[in-house]
Amino acid sequence: MRIAVLGSGGREHALCWKFAQSSQVEKVFAVPGNGGTENNIPIDPCDFKALKIFVEKENIGLIFVGPEQPLAEGIVDYFRNQPLRVFGPDRQAAQLESSKLFAKQFMKKYGVATADFWQPANRAEAEEIIKKTKGQVVLKYDGLAAGKGVYVCSHQEEARMALHNLYDSFGAEAPLYFEERFYGQEISLIGFTDGQDIKMLLPAQDHKAAFDGDKGPNTGGMGAYCPVPFCTPEMLAEIDREIVQPTLSGLQAEKFDYHGVIYFGVIQTESGPHLLEYNVRFGDPETEVLLPMLKSDLLDLTLAALENNLSGFKIEFNLGYAVDVVMAAAGYPGVYPKGMEISGLEKINANQMVFQAGTSRRDGRVVSSGGRVLNVVGHGSTLQEAIYETYAAVSGIRFDDAFFRRDIGRKGLPDE
Repeated sequence: MRIAVLGSGGREHALCWKFAQSSQVEKVFAVPGNGGTENNIPIDPCDFKALKIFVEKENIGLIFVGPEQPLAEGIVDYFRNQPLRVFGPDRQAAQLESSKLFAKQFMKKYGVATADFWQPANRAEAEEIIKKTKGQVVLKYDGLAAGKGVYVCSHQEEARMALHNLYDSFGAEAPLYFEERFYGQEISLIGFTDGQDIKMLLPAQDHKAAFDGDKGPNTGGMGAYCPVPFCTPEMLAEIDREIVQPTLSGLQAEKFDYHGVIYFGVIQTESGPHLLEYNVRFGDPETEVLLPMLKSDLLDLTLAALENNLSGFKIEFNLGYAVDVVMAAAGYPGVYPKGMEISGLEKINANQMVFQAGTSRRDGRVVSSGGRVLNVVGHGSTLQEAIYETYAAVSGIRFDDAFFRRDIGRKGLPDE
């Protein structure tokens, strides 16, 4: 089979890498890809007409959608009557990510464990909510914001600044809402679903804040690790009962066409697990640790979901742990330079790998082209070993003013 992976980040590099391992795959194209991917096709993933010409010319059998935007714009609907298959939910189901308010209403309707929320009609009402909650809220923009539309606040001044920043970024009429703030460890749970059944990958933990100790602005993700040692079988069973199964019931009741990846952003609190958000595609940087830990053939798993055969699919995982550290450009998630030459990529050993994200090729050299530049991944039999391998690889890679968190994975260690 010939496959097209849509997107240009580290997630898509990891997807291309994993698909290429399948004996059933003839060729993998990256659309548009980056400096680390092969067979790059310079087409906007949301240009469905250009995509159609490309997939017909290259006899593509499967489109695997990496980013959320093509799903939100209806790529599954567009190709529904075509001979190839597109892996992902249709436009209606994609609202679980593209509209946070839609998702919250879905959660409440189907009894998914989640936080209370308030939608202000105007700025004055928003100020009242901040005052009533003493600023201990999460402020969210109702729409796609590339991981930058969420503000977690601890006091009133911080909440007011978040409100100002959100209006400044998205306009005075920006749709937003406030959510009850929970405290606890966050977990990323990602599964493949056919709308009836679901097969979960290993639990992972993302690190959204820019700096060590979860300080600084929110980003698209500065690193991840899996599996999560404190995520016990009992905890996973409770998450399944309180979050996953009610979600599946809702998908069925709404008659959504959902054959794709579903992401559950969960927080484990003293009162149990609560769902923070859905994504309708692979998380990034979670993908960069989940796929190296997946022993099963990715194409087999994808086809099982597309063909409604998930209930009989036995998913298998590799032993050990994987850790991913994002090397970012100075200034990210704000303004950052581009075009910096990257060196040392060839120095990695058998327990290490690099998935490129914000990169391109120029005159045979790899240069930076984005804020999150590289995902450096290490594997070990223990989490401590995986952390060591990852940072050993990071130490050998260079580009001007690169920065990265030095504490990725440490939440999973004892007494951390």
